[in-house]
Amino acid sequence: MHTSVRALRRHVLTPSTSETHVSRRGFHPGEPNDRHMIETVGGTFLTGYGHAVETGDPERVVPLLRGTPARFRGFAHEGAAMGFTVLDALTLRGTRLTAYLDGPGRPHVYMAHVGAGWALARLPRPLWPRADRFDPLLRWLVLDGYGFHEAYFRTDRTVRRRRVDDRPARWSGHPDYAPRAIDQGIGRALWFVACADPVRAADLVEGFPVGRRADLYAGVGLAAAYAGGGDDRLAALRERAGEHTRWLAQGGAFAAEARVRAGLEVPHVATATEILCGLTPERAARLARETRPASGTAEGPVPAYEVWRTRLAERLAR
Repeated sequence: MHTSVRALRRHVLTPSTSETHVSRRGFHPGEPNDRHMIETVGGTFLTGYGHAVETGDPERVVPLLRGTPARFRGFAHEGAAMGFTVLDALTLRGTRLTAYLDGPGRPHVYMAHVGAGWALARLPRPLWPRADRFDPLLRWLVLDGYGFHEAYFRTDRTVRRRRVDDRPARWSGHPDYAPRAIDQGIGRALWFVACADPVRAADLVEGFPVGRRADLYAGVGLAAAYAGGGDDRLAALRERAGEHTRWLAQGGAFAAEARVRAGLEVPHVATATEILCGLTPERAARLARETRPASGTAEGPVPAYEVWRTRLAERLAR
C-alpha cells in the first residue's frame, strides 16, 4: 500500500490525543504528576494504535514501539492490538490480530487481549471477531478491555449511573460471567477516572452495588500496580478495600505477571505489589503463574479464568 494511503488511513481511524486529556474526559484532576501519567498512558495507547492501522503489519509495528519508555510500552502494545482488530474487521482479512498474538505481541499477550476489547466497543456487533479466535483462558480480558473503554469514554452512563452493559454476553459463550469480566475492566478505568487518587477510587467503587465491588476492586488493584500513581497513598486504598482486600491484591499480582512476562518492570510496580500483595513483583508474578489453570482445562459452571482469579486471591489472603 502506498505510504500516503497508509498515512491517510491512520489519520482517519485514529482519535485525537485530546480525547485522552483528563479535563476533556471530566475525570478527577488529581495531582499534577498523576495527571501527566494518566494522559501519557492515553497518548501512548493511541500511538500504538496509530502505528498498527498505518502499517497493518505486526512485524513492522513492534520496532516502532521499542523506543517507548518501559513504563508505557505495554499500553502501546494494547493500542496496537486494538488497531489490528479494527483493521481485520474493516478489511475482512482476519489474520493480523492472530499473527500479532502468536508472534511479536506474545510477550504482551495480556495487554493485547485487553486492546482487542477496545475494538469490540468501537465496532458494530456483526464485525466483532469470534470469541474462539482468542486464548480460551484469556478471552475474558477482551471483555475487561471492553469494560474499560465503556467506563473511560462513557463515564456518565457506566460509572455515575452504574448501568450494566449486557451486549457482549452472548459473544462470550458464558453470559452469566460476562458482566463480571466487564466490571473488572470498569474497575481498571476507575483508577483513571479517579486520576490515580486512591481515596477517590475507593469512593467510586463503593458507589456501586455491593455485589459488584469485588470485581471492581480487582480492576483498581491491577491498574494501580500496572499504570502506577498514588504510590505513597496506596495503603489507604488497601484499608478501604476491607473484605475485598484479596481481590485488590489479585489485581496487583496480575499486573506484576503482565509486567514481568513482558520485561517491563519499573520501580512503581514494586511499591504497589509490596503494599497490595505483600510481595515483590517477581514473587507476585510467580504466584499468578503457579495458580493458573493448565492449558486446555475444560470449562465448567465457573470459567477457568475465574477459577484462576479465585485461587490467586485465596493464596494472597493467606
